Amino acid sequence: MEKYQRKQIKEENKNRNRKMHLERTIGYFEGVSFIVGTIVGAGIFVSPTGVLKHSLLNVGIALLIWTACGIISLMGALCYAELGTALPFSGGEYSHIKRALGSPLAFIFLWASVFNKPASNAARALLFAEYATQPFYGACLAPEVLKKCLALAVLWFLGILNGRSVKMAAWLQTVFTVLKMMALSVIAIGGIVLLIRGRKENIARFENIFNSEVPDAAQIAEAFFQGLYAYGGWWSLNYLAGEVKNPSRNIPWTVMTALPLVTLFYLLVNISYLTVLTPKEVVSSVAVAVTWADRVIPSVAWAIPASVAISIFGALNSSIFTLGRLSYAGSQSGHLPIIISMLNVQYCTPAPAMIFSTVIASIFIIPSDLIALTNYFGFSVWLMIGLTCTSLIILRYREPNLHRPYKVFLPVAFGMVAISLFLVLAPVVWSPKMQYIYTLLFMLGGLLLYLPFVHFKVHFEVFDKITCQLQLLLEVSPADDKLE
Repeated sequence: MEKYQRKQIKEENKNRNRKMHLERTIGYFEGVSFIVGTIVGAGIFVSPTGVLKHSLLNVGIALLIWTACGIISLMGALCYAELGTALPFSGGEYSHIKRALGSPLAFIFLWASVFNKPASNAARALLFAEYATQPFYGACLAPEVLKKCLALAVLWFLGILNGRSVKMAAWLQTVFTVLKMMALSVIAIGGIVLLIRGRKENIARFENIFNSEVPDAAQIAEAFFQGLYAYGGWWSLNYLAGEVKNPSRNIPWTVMTALPLVTLFYLLVNISYLTVLTPKEVVSSVAVAVTWADRVIPSVAWAIPASVAISIFGALNSSIFTLGRLSYAGSQSGHLPIIISMLNVQYCTPAPAMIFSTVIASIFIIPSDLIALTNYFGFSVWLMIGLTCTSLIILRYREPNLHRPYKVFLPVAFGMVAISLFLVLAPVVWSPKMQYIYTLLFMLGGLLLYLPFVHFKVHFEVFDKITCQLQLLLEVSPADDKLE
């Protein structure tokens, strides 16, 4: 008994003397897993038809657009790599916008993200639940209540896991990334084998691939929208910059590995689909990978729906992980309640931030129609990317002496600002809808909270009492390091 008590006292003294901060536990391989795992979701397995459809079934142009989208994503990731190495803090775009463009714009970004990103997680959780339950119901539809219950269970499982152990979350991400890349490798290698064998019907599909109808500028732009959406998530590592080991080295190398890898796999998988299926079959298929497997490897075609579920699960895990860091950084800056920036005293993880984002995602799942409303926030993603790349340019001139272990070629940043501006304005100009106005008003509406609670620092004592109670309940303590 005395031995046990001495051990408890020793542990308490150790925890009391330990500094409370996020530990740098993410290495090169884990960083690659997070980027790849965030980018590669269900889309490449289920319906990579948008680019081909808007390219008017012109295979050559579609493959060029897939390549160009990969290059644009790499350009953006390299810009973010400079910011991540110069300012290696948690929070991603939020931290960089706040540093360069000021607190109000950063708050607007945070305000929009607090609703948009959890809604995206809710959509992923529901999609995972659909693929996980549907095989048990055959031709019948799985009950909505079952899918929502499973989606909620997955959300809270991953939220609790990420709130307890960064290493476990990173390990899980690595495992699921390897599994999904193995599934993509089967499809990619299968297509290469079929081409090497040289069956006439397979090779014929790649003869004169540019001879089909050429899309106009608006259609090419729409195809780019579809392709860039498939690459979404290349910015995820910057949310973890405060936890990356040796960020000055690992962040650039991670980016330079992950984006070319994803681009290569996307091209090989699309070529494999087109080796087996005609462009019309690809566009009309509900789940392209399943159709491909039914023709190439029918005996194990069941593995593809399983791979889709695995892919969604991995993407959801990385998204939950990064979203918690955004809430944590926002709270450290005083833009969210202070309890969200506290760390669990035992695990040194941002448990309150994970609970906060998981609760909001759960609210979106219950009346899942709300998720559809967030589709109109898509243009806000590229608005924030444009502002982040603008921040890089401003910091280059305003803080020339800032230590930058990695510097991107400055015209790349200007190019990303121009691309972002086009992607923000194009949908509004070509297909104007009132929903875009509502979205913009919602984002600006965040200033109604910013002015009293952040700028004028209006404070109610009752919140202090609530914070103290939550601090005791969750066993959390303020972090020793503050966002600079």
